[in-house]
Amino acid sequence: MSYTPLYTQLKEHKRKGLSPFHTPGHKCSGNFLDGLMSLDLTELPDTDALYEANGAILKAEDCLSKLFGTKRTLISSGGCTLAIQAMLRIASKRGRKILFARNIHRSAVNAAALLGIEPVWVLPHSESGSFTGRADPDDISRAIAENPDISACYLTSPDYYGEISDIHKIAEVCHEKGVLLLVDNAHGSHLAFMEHNLHPVALGADMSACSLHKTLPVLTGGAVLNIGNAVLADEGKQAMALFGSTSPSYPIMASIDLCRDYLENGGINEYRRLEKRIAEIKALAEVHGLIQPEGLCDPLRVCINTFCAGVSEKEQMELMHGFGIEPEFCDGRNAVMICTPFNSEQDFQRLEKLISSLNGKPVSDRPDKISLPEYVISPRQAMLGETETVELDKADGRISADSSCPCPPGVPLIMPGEQIDKYTIKLLRAYGQQTICCVK
Repeated sequence: MSYTPLYTQLKEHKRKGLSPFHTPGHKCSGNFLDGLMSLDLTELPDTDALYEANGAILKAEDCLSKLFGTKRTLISSGGCTLAIQAMLRIASKRGRKILFARNIHRSAVNAAALLGIEPVWVLPHSESGSFTGRADPDDISRAIAENPDISACYLTSPDYYGEISDIHKIAEVCHEKGVLLLVDNAHGSHLAFMEHNLHPVALGADMSACSLHKTLPVLTGGAVLNIGNAVLADEGKQAMALFGSTSPSYPIMASIDLCRDYLENGGINEYRRLEKRIAEIKALAEVHGLIQPEGLCDPLRVCINTFCAGVSEKEQMELMHGFGIEPEFCDGRNAVMICTPFNSEQDFQRLEKLISSLNGKPVSDRPDKISLPEYVISPRQAMLGETETVELDKADGRISADSSCPCPPGVPLIMPGEQIDKYTIKLLRAYGQQTICCVK
């Protein structure tokens, strides 16, 4: 009798027939990705080598560069994490102090520790308090003025809720001071193909890490490092080789090549047509009084606040499944749906039925305001030294060796190297956390 718990669980989940408003962008629809496993080859004389590309991989990357309008685009089969690590490696060679917007992915925190980067933090601003918010150009300008040795500014845009920062203005602020602008664009690869190009590199970013598989028809783990600054173009391969596997996945890389061909041969039009369909869904949510992120947002991401309609944290996922929907993410208040042309019309009709069943009301309660804890030692010292798990009640005054990021608001309350205080302990406890990893 065979025993395959993971394989069996995946098959059982597929049999439920839930509408997939989550990654990957191909929505497990098969299509042109079928048959890739028969091409699970390795680095051979005629298949090229990822980090020394001079054949088919280089040609595929050149095509991607033309598609995204970059000076160079490099393939990653190690996800967006590898592209983030490479960006930070390139920037850290120019100076170890980097400005980070606080809505940061764990992979960037880990990379900062490994590279010995000294972070300077700015908090994003949120109009409603229900979502993460955006990096403010004035805050970034102020931080650079106070820290003239900053080599780069690192942002996450769009964030998990689809909020897009003013990349054009921030790029102007950074470049005026000779600071590189790096953007974690993991959830925004498709933004280059919208009616109005919202891709960070098109708006002035020097580099962006793009997780293609999240919103485009690419196998999970497929990503690219997009380089918009010609001075940096030749540094990417070496930086990626520092962190990347020496056994890159050829099926993943081939799926990126197929995706590019799909986009160039009608796929872009499909994504642009989808903008109108999603705009209708967002308008319906507005009619029903459901709170959504304000300002410039990802046109293909639906994010609705179900808390304002009286749905409790416990009921949220049950509600989604009741309408046959598997969301990308539920944080107890907000539900995030990633939409691509590979969703069916039935998927969108289910989403509309869900929205039509809700009626939102204004909410007055806002998440507690986050303040920056005291920075004591570097993330490298905190994460790579001796650590121990401590009960929250005994953590006052200790130095955190990890990041804690409750959602909402999706901004870490404490980072490695920062001192834990009574206020932070109160917030962490309110989010259900009982222990924390501390420097020994």
